[in-house]
Amino acid sequence: MGAHTVDVTDATFEAEVLNSELPVLVDFWAVWCGPCRMIAPVLDQLATEYDGKIKVAKVDVDKSGMTAGRFGVRSIPTVLLMKGGAVVETLVGAQPKSNFEDAVRRHL
Repeated sequence: MGAHTVDVTDATFEAEVLNSELPVLVDFWAVWCGPCRMIAPVLDQLATEYDGKIKVAKVDVDKSGMTAGRFGVRSIPTVLLMKGGAVVETLVGAQPKSNFEDAVRRHL
C-alpha cells in the first residue's frame, strides 16, 4: 500500500469512505488476486497525483467481506468511485490507468 492510500475495514468503512468530504476510489482486492496486484501501483500513483482531491481506500475482501457483500462485489478487483456516500462509477477487472483517471476527473 502506498503512502497516500488508506486501508479500510468493515469497522472503518463508514468513517473513511461514506463520510469522506473527498471522492473516494475504493479498491476491493485480495492478497491472492493477480489482477489486484497489477492495478495496485496504478491506484498508488493516482493517490499521490490527486492527493488532497481524492482518497484511495483499499478493502481486503477476505478480511472485510461484509462491506464487499453490501456493495455487490462479486469479482475482484472491483474499484468503486464514491462521492457523498454513493457509488458514482464502477470499474471491474484490471484496467489501464487512463480508465481510472477518466472516472476520477468526471467527478472532481
